[in-house]
Amino acid sequence: MSAPDDLYLRLRRECGRRADELWQVARALHDDPELAYEEYGASRLLTGVLRRAGFEVEQGVAGLDTAFVARTTGGPGRCVALLLEYDALPDLGHACGHNLIAAAGVGAALALHAVLDGIAGAVLAVGTPAEERGGGKVALTDAGVFEGVDAALMFHPGVHDWSWAPLTAQTQVRVGFHGRAAHPTGDPLGGIDALAALIQLFNVMAVSSRRLPPGSHVQGIVTDGGSATNIVPAYAEGLFGLRAATGTELDTLVAAVGTWSEGVAAATGTRAEVTRLGKGYAHFRPNDVLTERFSRHIAGSGIRLTDPAGGVFLGSSDIGNVSNRVPAIHPFVAILGEEESDHTPAFARAAASERGREVMLAAAEALACTAADVLTDAGLSARAWARLRDTDTP
Repeated sequence: MSAPDDLYLRLRRECGRRADELWQVARALHDDPELAYEEYGASRLLTGVLRRAGFEVEQGVAGLDTAFVARTTGGPGRCVALLLEYDALPDLGHACGHNLIAAAGVGAALALHAVLDGIAGAVLAVGTPAEERGGGKVALTDAGVFEGVDAALMFHPGVHDWSWAPLTAQTQVRVGFHGRAAHPTGDPLGGIDALAALIQLFNVMAVSSRRLPPGSHVQGIVTDGGSATNIVPAYAEGLFGLRAATGTELDTLVAAVGTWSEGVAAATGTRAEVTRLGKGYAHFRPNDVLTERFSRHIAGSGIRLTDPAGGVFLGSSDIGNVSNRVPAIHPFVAILGEEESDHTPAFARAAASERGREVMLAAAEALACTAADVLTDAGLSARAWARLRDTDTP
């Protein structure tokens, strides 16, 4: 069972008549990009639009100044959350297209609010800052924002038309080596070179990475390599980004980094200090029950989504943490060709292009229709929850 066709038509019309307003929102965000946790203008803009439409807005959610939850309700029933991202990238602006995510989510929320009479349930527009750095959705999830939510819906602009996102679990690890300072020529035997140990760890990682399972990856930088060339560094430190296909595999990789570090320390006479930083991002759990509905609805705009290419992973996102708690979708819709990439100047330009506008509007319509399916079809919601339990891979 699905929502009546006339409801879909009304939702599409509501999105369509707001197309210019939604594009103004997307362009305003694009023209004034703000970094993680600094999205004060974006938060004011989005909450202002939602308040004027009649949503009840709570700001500063989960202790995050730029996070918010806007709510509208048609009475007791199921609850759908539309997730809005709006942080930008340093130097590149909206080169990940978060301005389009926010505008599409707001458009879907406004359309649902306009037709909610007679439909039980609640619609949340959830402002989720800092996806690019820090993970606002992690804090929101831990604070219980998604308790009582039956579906969390968003889309992401990209270079593929994929029905779901192959996103890995991710965390960061800091490794410090403690040695002993000395003059490299005046006391050549007295020093224990911490930087040499850190460099050796990079070499070990380069060799060991060849044997990692699909989806697992380590990338590191030197954050402290000493202060002068005529002093053997007594301390050196690296910061490493780790990714893996699942949370369990990520834990295994973190343990491996610890083992490699201790081995290097034993070989070089240093002492290793390994620290896992924060909670990181969980891997994304696709929900094919909801994904099928979104794919069907966006096909009405001429966009055909397929499953992602086998064995391909596109990075990590804090939507993974949400998808571990409630049924969620995160499809990719292309605004550039597959020969391109996001996080580039070309993608930033595409996020303000006519193609970006077309995708934003099509996504808003499909999100609204998918949300309506969850609100009106108890069987669909039950199947989505069952699918989440079936894919409960840690």
